[in-house]
Amino acid sequence: MAKEEDREFLEYVVKHLVDHPEDVKIERKVDEMGVLLRLRVHPDDMGQVIGRGGNTARALRTLLRIIGMKNHARVNLKIEEPEGRSRDKEEEKKEESSSTSDELEDLEL
Repeated sequence: MAKEEDREFLEYVVKHLVDHPEDVKIERKVDEMGVLLRLRVHPDDMGQVIGRGGNTARALRTLLRIIGMKNHARVNLKIEEPEGRSRDKEEEKKEESSSTSDELEDLEL
């Protein structure tokens, strides 16, 4: 149990945060650098896992490091980007919507 404690903790917390707990997948890899946990969730749940300003992801990483220290291991968390979705596309949408709102403001003047 001690070896998988970090994975079990992450799985428990994330499954209780998201709307699609059946899509939570965690892969655990151990090497000379420590433990790497790769987290995959449903694309609609990414915002809940990352949180506003990355606060939820930061908190999860902090708690995992504490669990790792307790077990004399360095634990890192990588949140995998869902397939077919990239930050660049989302940033483009935000830029488009902000430029559209800027254009509307110019029209009002």
